[in-house]
Amino acid sequence: MSAEDSNPAATPTPCEDIQGDGRWMSMHNRFVSDSKDKEPDVVFVGDSLIQLLHQFGIWRQLFSPLHALNFGVGGDATQHVLWRLSNGELDNISPKVVVLWVGTNNHGHTPEQICGGILAIVQVIKNKIPHAHTLVLGLLPRGKMPNPLRDRNAKVNKLVQEAVVGDHCNR
Repeated sequence: MSAEDSNPAATPTPCEDIQGDGRWMSMHNRFVSDSKDKEPDVVFVGDSLIQLLHQFGIWRQLFSPLHALNFGVGGDATQHVLWRLSNGELDNISPKVVVLWVGTNNHGHTPEQICGGILAIVQVIKNKIPHAHTLVLGLLPRGKMPNPLRDRNAKVNKLVQEAVVGDHCNR
């Protein structure tokens, strides 16, 4: 059994269709299609925090001029983003920058598992678009202090920062 198999947050998994309307797969298919006919300089990947960015004026003002694509899906956890990126969303594009923001929806996973999921996504990005710079955004605090979700997200941020800085220093 590989390390990925033992970490559900780092195992590519399509999102369960709990609404029964095929919405998640439809969005994935649209992203794959967008990647075939667009030439983005920047691609944003992640959960609802990414998905909702395009609704704000800042998107039109700062990111649209960069020919940015938004591959955010509400509710996605690391294993869902990992599946999407492993199944076509990055196959036909060569952006200069990929912005990744995911992990807050990994309910039931440990900080170490979530970190492993984020790092697995970063590796897929590196493998598919080796020249792109990847920006990994930290998870936001959740709820009022103190609480287990806030503590978990802080630990994920610490682990990811240590891993990314360590990787950067080893290049």
